[in-house]
Amino acid sequence: MHTHDIPVIAIDGPSASGKGTIAQLVANTLGFYYLDSGALYRLVALKTMQTNTNINDINTLANIAKDLDVIFKHDKIFLGDNEVTDAIRTEECGILASNLASYPQVREALTARQRAFCQTPGLVADGRDMGSVIFPNAALKIFLTASAEIRAQRRYKQLIGKGINANIADLLQDIQKRDARDSNRSTAPLQQGTDAKLLDTTALSITQAKDTVLAWYAETCTNK
Repeated sequence: MHTHDIPVIAIDGPSASGKGTIAQLVANTLGFYYLDSGALYRLVALKTMQTNTNINDINTLANIAKDLDVIFKHDKIFLGDNEVTDAIRTEECGILASNLASYPQVREALTARQRAFCQTPGLVADGRDMGSVIFPNAALKIFLTASAEIRAQRRYKQLIGKGINANIADLLQDIQKRDARDSNRSTAPLQQGTDAKLLDTTALSITQAKDTVLAWYAETCTNK
């Protein structure tokens, strides 16, 4: 089967919108593979910090992205032999990842790696440019968002739940800055495509959002 025959659900959206949680649940329900593209950028950021690489050394950063020794195993993420599932979720790592994602060379280095996740029976991919750049022929494209205030509250609860100290005002400011940076970058900016369905989860539960995505996907299968 050619990759263009494999169904892909592409879920894009801003930071802390809940797209990762929803994408994972949808993938589990359908028995599809799951791609957390943001984790790849966070892994590049973590490796950058571990090696004290200058963030202006674009060639080295692109090589880090290209040669990333990463394994996704169940709900664990390994960089080399080390589990880094929680290490890549820090705010410091997230902010650096957002900065590195603005470099075309880094994005290009990760493109083939992301497309390799497209395997039968199907894939649910979440990120910033899944529908617009990585999987332009996706069966279903969704732009999933929520208000910045709600996203800050969700991130705060997530971090506190993991025992990580957080300040909700700082989180809101970081989210607003990241939104501006992701939306205004020259390469693959974060934006809703004309062929993407808008899903605002501000007033929705996780289950409601998941069920909406599943209903939309069932609709696309029916209309084929």
